[in-house]
Amino acid sequence: MSTLLLRLAAPLQSWGIDSRFDTRRTERLPSKSGVIGLVAAALGLRRDADLSELCALRFGVRVDRDGELLRDFHTAHHPSDKNKAYVTNRHYIADAVFIAGLESDDRDFLDSLDKALRAPVYPLFLGRRSCPPTLPLSLGVRDADLYTSLKTEPWQVSEYIAEMCKRRNPGRTPMLRIVTDEYPGARNRAVLRDLPESFDPRGRRYGFRAASDTGYIAPPGFETGADLTEHDPFSELEAD
Repeated sequence: MSTLLLRLAAPLQSWGIDSRFDTRRTERLPSKSGVIGLVAAALGLRRDADLSELCALRFGVRVDRDGELLRDFHTAHHPSDKNKAYVTNRHYIADAVFIAGLESDDRDFLDSLDKALRAPVYPLFLGRRSCPPTLPLSLGVRDADLYTSLKTEPWQVSEYIAEMCKRRNPGRTPMLRIVTDEYPGARNRAVLRDLPESFDPRGRRYGFRAASDTGYIAPPGFETGADLTEHDPFSELEAD
C-alpha cells in the first residue's frame, strides 16, 4: 500500500461542499471533491471526464495548522438591471496548513499523480480560483498506508510557528487532528456529500462518502520546549 501526500497551504483556502446562491461557505477541512478536482486539473482532465479512478483512492487529512475563518463580500450587478447591485458572501480559511493523503495499492498510478502535480496542465487552486497554493504542493509518495503516512510525516509549519507554540505553551504539546475515509470499526462517523461524479458545468453531480475522525496525534519530532526560558536582553552584558 502506498500514499501520495499533498501539502495544502496558502494565505487563503476555501473548501465548500454545500454552498448555495449568494453565500459560499467553507468547511474547516479540505474536501475530497476539492482535492480530486485539484488532481484532475493537474492531469489536464476535461470537466466531463470519468473520475471513478480518482474517487476510488482512499482520502485523509491531517490538520497541521487550523487557521482562522474569514468572511469576505463581493458587490455584483444584477444581469438584467445594471443599476441594481447585490452582495455575495464568501468564506475562507486564512493561514491554514493541511496534509492530504491519497492511498492506493498501485504505486505507479500515484507516481503519475505526483508527476502531474509538479508540472500541472492547468493552474491549481485550493478550493477556489482566488486561492493558489504555496510550494511545495506534492510531498511525494510514501510506501505506507494512509494513516501511517499522515501520522509520521514531519510537521509542516514554519520554524517560527513551531517556536511560538513552544514559548506560548511551555511544556505542552500541540495536537494534530486526522480525519480519513471510513475504515472498518471506525467511530465518530459522518456522511458527507463530497464524492465528485462529474465536474461538468452543465450538470455537476456529487455522491456521498463516509468519513471518520481518527483522533489526535502529537506532531512528529516536536519537542515541548519545557526548558525554554524567557529572553533576557541584558544577559550578554558584562557586569561593571
